[in-house]
Formats: sequence, C-alpha cells, structure tokens
Amino acid sequence: MKNVLITGGAGFIGSHVVRLFVNKYPEYNIVNLDALTYAGNLDNLTDIEKKSNYTFVKGNICDANFLQELFAKYDFTYVIHLAAESHVDRSISNPIEFVMTNVVGTVNLLNAAKHQWLKVGSQQSADSSQQTANRFYHVSTDEVYGALGETGFFTEETKYDPHSPYSASKASSDHFVRAYHDTYGLPIVISNCSNNYGSHHFPEKLIPLAINNICNNKPVPVYGKGENVRDWLWVNDHARAIDVILHNGKNGDTYNIGGHNEWKNIDLIKLLCKIMDKKLNRSNGESEKLISFVKDRAGHDLRYAIDSTKLKNELGWMPSLQFEEGLEKTVDWYLNNQQWLDNVTSGNYAKYYDEQYVKR
Repeated sequence: MKNVLITGGAGFIGSHVVRLFVNKYPEYNIVNLDALTYAGNLDNLTDIEKKSNYTFVKGNICDANFLQELFAKYDFTYVIHLAAESHVDRSISNPIEFVMTNVVGTVNLLNAAKHQWLKVGSQQSADSSQQTANRFYHVSTDEVYGALGETGFFTEETKYDPHSPYSASKASSDHFVRAYHDTYGLPIVISNCSNNYGSHHFPEKLIPLAINNICNNKPVPVYGKGENVRDWLWVNDHARAIDVILHNGKNGDTYNIGGHNEWKNIDLIKLLCKIMDKKLNRSNGESEKLISFVKDRAGHDLRYAIDSTKLKNELGWMPSLQFEEGLEKTVDWYLNNQQWLDNVTSGNYAKYYDEQYVKR
C-alpha cells in the first residue's frame, strides 16, 4: 500500500483532493496533515473519516522535526502539498505569517522528502529523479504571474511578477521546489491554478461570502467598481487535474489549470444574486440591492486568465462544468448545509477540534 501525504487536507481544495483519492484509490493510504487553523475544518470530511485507507494527523508544516518523524513513520510515496495561507487581504495585514507557512513550511517539507527519498549526499543529478517512484507535487496559484491587460493568457512560460505578499510567498515556494529538483534531483511537479469555487469554501472568499451575506440580508462587498476579471475553476475539476498530473505529469514540469471561465467580479455577483433570488423565492433584483462597492484592495491585479492548453494536450484534462452550472451547484450546497456555514462563521468549530480531533 502506497502512503500518500496530502497537506492542508482539511481545507477547501485539500478536502476535495482527499475525498477523491480516498474513494478512487483504496490501495493508497491517504494521510491528511492539517494544522486546523481557521480555514481547516474536519467537518469537510465526515463522509470519508471512517474509511480504512484514511488517516488524519494534526500538525504544522513549520515544525521541521515533526515532519522528519512523520516521513520516517510513513515513508510516503507521494506528497501533494496544498497547505498554505491564501487570503490576499490577510497577507497585506500580516505578511510574516504567509512567509512562515508558504515559504518556510514548504522548505521544511522539501527537506523531509529529500532526506527520506534520496538518502544520498548533498547533490544528485536531476536525471536520477526519473528513476524514482516518488513525487513531490506542489500546488500553486496563477497570482504568481502578476496581472494581465484586457487580452492574453498566463502560460507555463510566463515570467513571475507577484504583486501581493501572498503571491510573493507562493512564487518563492515555487522557486524553492524547482531548486530542489535542479540541485538535488528531487522528483517534483508544480501546478498553477486559477480561482477555485465550490462547496466547503471558507466564507472569507468572494463567492461563499456573497452567498452567506445574501442569505442574511447583509451588504455584499465588491472592491472598486467590480471591474477585476478572474478565471473560475470548479474545485472538483481542480482535484481531477491534480490526480492526472500526479500520476502522469513529467518530472520537473509545470502545468497551468484553468476553468476557461473569465468573469468580471461585478458580473459574477449579479449572476449570483439572480440565482439566490430564485433559490430563496425573492423577487427578481432583490438580492442585487445588497451590492456595496468598497475601497479597492491595495495592489489589486486587474485580470487573471489561464491557458491550460498544455494540460489538455499532454494529459487530456478538461474542465467538466460551465460556470453557470457549477455556480448553481455551489449555491445549492451552501443552502442545504446551513449548519456547516453557521459553524465556520461562528468559529466554534476551531475550539472544538483543538479538543476533540483525536477522538474522531
């Protein structure tokens, strides 16, 4: 049985990846490592928590000694690294936290993998990475590329140009992952994805925040004039892409993952308001009255758009949903899981899991 480490597996994207791998690969033992900070929630995984091929471990990737012991215990075949601080606004107010988790934490994981897998001197030919069955998969973001104008797309060859502490920390971690491949021969792959949406998303991000506020008749904040453009990727499609890249991607390579769904923020919110009016039996236009334009975020990138042609041509992946269908599925999930939403917005679950996670 292969042991597979998924970091950040109690978070939004991570929980979907954990669920996919636990259900699809009964021959893998999936170890979910999560620090259970504010965005990590074991309620995201109640449907698979009792599966025989699933293990949860509470721990922090900033603890290098802990990681060395974990790798020695499980001798992981694969690492899928999703654990990260990811909210841009939080990075502006507290950049050091992002440096510690996204940069230092990633380097700690790289060192643990290098020590466990290579077990050689300080250098090893990158070509030898082709001879190993191990793989370190680093999940990154399109924000490392900076901003686009009204046309063009990010490709795997786009130069890095991060504009926020968050994107700078992710860019730095990407560089370290590549450096460990080039210097030590560590077998790695990297993917850079566009904005994700779907179920179990912590409501500090645009779509779940808007859904929650509309449900409670609270203002729906939109930065600036809402002109910023994002490419939206359904989280389940992202999980499928990670599966494909982990097993079939080329060592040392990078793959962009996009949803082929570009939307201005204001157009997205107006569409969401229409869906919410229908679901909540409100008159048409009632939810749209809640839109509130707020002062723009510092250094707010105008447009992101991913070209995922390489992933399609080389590995055969394509997104499965159009945005309108995926957004409606997302709204349905939140409306049908009000208790989950109430728990995460209250913060009570964080204290509960500090005390109870061992028993689950």
